[in-house]
Amino acid sequence: MFSVEAPIGATANTAAIPVIDTHIHLYDPFRPGGVPWPNQANEVLYKTSLPARYRPIAEPLGIVGAIEVECSSLLEDNQWVLDVAEKDDIMVGTVGRLVPGTPEFKSNLERFHQNPLYRGIRYGLGRNGGKEFDRPEFVADLKALAEADLVLDTANPSVALLADVVRVSDRVPNLRVVIDHLPQMVPPTETAARASYDASMRAFRDRPQIFVKVSEVLRNATATIPRSREDPIRMDTAFYRPRLDEILDVFGIDRVLYGSDWPNGDQWRPVPVGFKIVQEYFMGKGRLAAEKYFWRNSVNCYKWVKRTASQRQLT
Repeated sequence: MFSVEAPIGATANTAAIPVIDTHIHLYDPFRPGGVPWPNQANEVLYKTSLPARYRPIAEPLGIVGAIEVECSSLLEDNQWVLDVAEKDDIMVGTVGRLVPGTPEFKSNLERFHQNPLYRGIRYGLGRNGGKEFDRPEFVADLKALAEADLVLDTANPSVALLADVVRVSDRVPNLRVVIDHLPQMVPPTETAARASYDASMRAFRDRPQIFVKVSEVLRNATATIPRSREDPIRMDTAFYRPRLDEILDVFGIDRVLYGSDWPNGDQWRPVPVGFKIVQEYFMGKGRLAAEKYFWRNSVNCYKWVKRTASQRQLT
């Protein structure tokens, strides 16, 4: 049985640090028509995953708000998530899924952005060798996203994706970009890949509009990326410290974000396990650093909607 940590920094003399979870997924595989993801064969994930199931996990950790990141390729699921989020005030935003460079992008962006909970889109860079950037309509749509003061989340990290994030910031310097789950990525050892990775990381140092989620931290001692609950997941913060130190050295304390990746992260371990690792690491940097990671930076990045008294206190 895994124990649940108390809210961060809570003692008899100090107030707890509130938390904004910038990365959860909402879906209902049992609704009419089902969902594109997860697959029915995945016993861990194939469950109704809505705010009512998330709250009892989140609130004991001091989480006062959450941002959904869309995991469905279906256009109308953008609206479905907005409808779900509006009914529960723990939800402070959603990152939808639209494809830049398509004829309907701008009209769909305008449609969904009418709801203030719509805080940006997620798009999987890195798959086409940067060829999207040769298309003026693709770059124009990213500019429209920036002009709407919305965010681009970038799916799962790879050498090619990181290089494309640099391309995005070259072409659209005022667009806020979020690299999701960077701790998951083990730096490459092959010469050319390592050179590209190092070049991207150097570029990120001086680009304040690029944020990173210190999420999907958990790994085991033998595999690059754990895929089974039977793997020997490391529970000691010291094991993760070198990778977290590297990320913090590049991005600094003002551009790191907390994300649980619930419920996807349950394939590794329940939320409190990964939470404890990052809690210990960032509290070790001091209270202000922990506040920046757990909530302050999310305000600057996502400009999420404050719906409750506890959220409105985060200024």
